[in-house]
Amino acid sequence: MHAHALLPPIKQLAALGLGNTSTIHYQLSPDELVQQALMRREGELSDTGALVISTGEFTGRSPKDKFIVKDEITSDTVNWNDLNQPIEEKYFSIILQQVQDYFSNLAEIWVRDCYACADRRYRLNIRVITETPVMNLFAYNMFLRPEENVLDNFRPEWQILCAPSLKLDAVACGIRQHNAVVVSFKHKMALIAGTGYTGEIKKSIFGILNFILPHERNVLSMHCSANVGRNGDTAIFFGLSGTGKTTLSTDPERMLIGDDEHGWTADRVFNFEGGCYAKCIGLNEAKEPEIFHAVKKGALVENVVFFPGTNTVNYNNGSITENTRVSYPLHYISNSLTPSIGDAPKNIFFLTCDAYGVLPPISRLTPGQAMYQFISGYTAKIPGTETGIKEPKLTFSACFGAPFMPLHPGRYAEMLGKKIKNGKVKVWLVNTGWSGGPFLIGNRIKLSHTRAMITAALGGLLENIEYKTDPVFRVAVPVSVPGVPSEILDPVNTWANKDAYNEQAKCLAEKFISNFRQYEHGVSPEILASAPVF
Repeated sequence: MHAHALLPPIKQLAALGLGNTSTIHYQLSPDELVQQALMRREGELSDTGALVISTGEFTGRSPKDKFIVKDEITSDTVNWNDLNQPIEEKYFSIILQQVQDYFSNLAEIWVRDCYACADRRYRLNIRVITETPVMNLFAYNMFLRPEENVLDNFRPEWQILCAPSLKLDAVACGIRQHNAVVVSFKHKMALIAGTGYTGEIKKSIFGILNFILPHERNVLSMHCSANVGRNGDTAIFFGLSGTGKTTLSTDPERMLIGDDEHGWTADRVFNFEGGCYAKCIGLNEAKEPEIFHAVKKGALVENVVFFPGTNTVNYNNGSITENTRVSYPLHYISNSLTPSIGDAPKNIFFLTCDAYGVLPPISRLTPGQAMYQFISGYTAKIPGTETGIKEPKLTFSACFGAPFMPLHPGRYAEMLGKKIKNGKVKVWLVNTGWSGGPFLIGNRIKLSHTRAMITAALGGLLENIEYKTDPVFRVAVPVSVPGVPSEILDPVNTWANKDAYNEQAKCLAEKFISNFRQYEHGVSPEILASAPVF
């Protein structure tokens, strides 16, 4: 406990109704938090020194139990839907009271002051108050860490109250069941109750920034990874789970800005976070050496299983969940950039795993097509990625992160389009899925070929070459790419049955158009004109 900075939080905690707790652990080090977690039997150490825990009932986010308080700030600005669910102010007050009462009866709580946004112009000071040392360690790993000399004068703008063991009264609280994540922009608070899944902490702040930055600060917030080359050229990678976002952005020839959450200002791209929250199902040293070696002392590993009789993690065991995770500070990645800020991007990559085998392995997009694909957020989940999936399942997630986007997708897309045009940014659609036929018939596009295509795009080698226009999606397809067989670049050429390809392409185009109908009234004619045709 750092006594020099203890007094201001106690005064501020009392104002929150949390000043009665007998022991307040403030700003503890990772070593101290790990030792306390072990003493409380909240986890055990792996043979690499990482703390391994179970998150209990919830091993992932619970989107049906996430709410935004509907008030004068949010009423006419939030895009209310199944992912942005409204809750009345009176219920927020009731839930806050239940959380306060719960914390006041605990023998000890953990408090951490931290911040989001590496760009100091947009820094958001955060206080995270948790029921457990484990949750506090997650906050240490994932948010940016202030220097000790600023803690005496630290004033939080937002507060997160996290009580995983509190079971809320669903009827009294106006919610679906005993757990909830509730965000109030008026009170600048996020309440997390009834769930031990640590990712709710980071995604709450991400959702908050996705409202504040575009709406109030004219900064585009993005669910993407970002890296920078030796010449200072920034690239950003959008993509849903299973598309290769983490794998392709982790390039030994480039410095990592961040793997998940970024802002794009007039002149730069910056990371929101101070850490990484990586999936570790199937993790191995050969495929992802940087992440593999980051699972060490100070890292927090969730819902994994040890090999019997050992403390060695079996990363291939998904018996608890396929969503096994590890959090660690960004500096655990050897080629990470400090501070995590780069220039405005020169290239944007939209990654999609097309299990239908009809999208080109790489194509260049116009600004209108870029906005259309951004709003669509298309990929296909394949068998093995989720329980119960027997055949490819189309997924459209607006802005490649619909659960975290409070505003209408058109707002983010319009900002993206302006930045692409103003900066003459090149935008690429990259299919990391199938070619020569759909899943089970065609072949997965080789990772080496995808890497070669991205390297060529980054190196400007796709500038002065011939392109063909895809007849359905109307994107520009390069006729040749260094290091890639030219016959795979035009997808129709890889199919033995051309009629079958045309039918499949038409089917996928129809699904794009059908999905986009929900956004038609909130987007520009330029975006609407970029839909596929058949």
